[in-house]
Amino acid sequence: MPITTAGRRAAKKSAIHSSAAAGVRFRPLAPERVAAILDVLDRTYPAVRCALHHENAWQLLVATILSAQCTDVRVNLVTPALFRRYPDAGSLAAIEPEELEPLIRSTGFFRSKAKNIVGAARKVMQQFGGRVPETMEELLTLPGVARKTANVVLGSWFGRGEGIVVDTHVHRIARRLELTRSDDPKHIEQDLMKVIPQTKWIDFSHQIIHHGRALCMARAPKCAECPLEGLCHAADKTWSTVAQHKLAKGKKD
Repeated sequence: MPITTAGRRAAKKSAIHSSAAAGVRFRPLAPERVAAILDVLDRTYPAVRCALHHENAWQLLVATILSAQCTDVRVNLVTPALFRRYPDAGSLAAIEPEELEPLIRSTGFFRSKAKNIVGAARKVMQQFGGRVPETMEELLTLPGVARKTANVVLGSWFGRGEGIVVDTHVHRIARRLELTRSDDPKHIEQDLMKVIPQTKWIDFSHQIIHHGRALCMARAPKCAECPLEGLCHAADKTWSTVAQHKLAKGKKD
């Protein structure tokens, strides 16, 4: 989703004004700082949605399984032909994983993904009457489904915020924003759930994922354009408002 110039300007102004004053001890998990981060995200990404193309819960489940170690763009290129040939769980439950492999080969780890998708299809048909289950506990019984996938399906299709999706973008940015110190996705999710209001769990995940694609990349993040820059103290920042102000002041002096 494109970021408007006006939205970026307003968001950045909010971020800078919400930054801790000079000389005050930095508290990364202070409620006012977390609220400022959420405000910036709402201003910058006001209507984000799941990037995986899908028309129902089953398609979203399959697409999310395929997205492991693969880009959403690649998954969206693969799923149209996949869903035309196997439109539902019943059609996939009737085949062997080897029949699916050629269609999903380009997503990587295609053998294990094919096995998981066919296994999930069979369990959905046998134990859930052909319908994707709507609870975290039940979703986690499906082959290939861990908390990330379950959170995607629950949040994006069923509108239930039972957790926070932690993909590579959320992992990276949560650490850069110092909302967690952990490197483990399970612990990162637990840390985020403690400081992010539950009503924001679904939107927060989508917003951070979009932010990671648009500006806060793993390499060479676009900090000079980032509306969160004024709230970010990451060690690998490529541009700093504070540093620029100090440089300008030094030149004047």
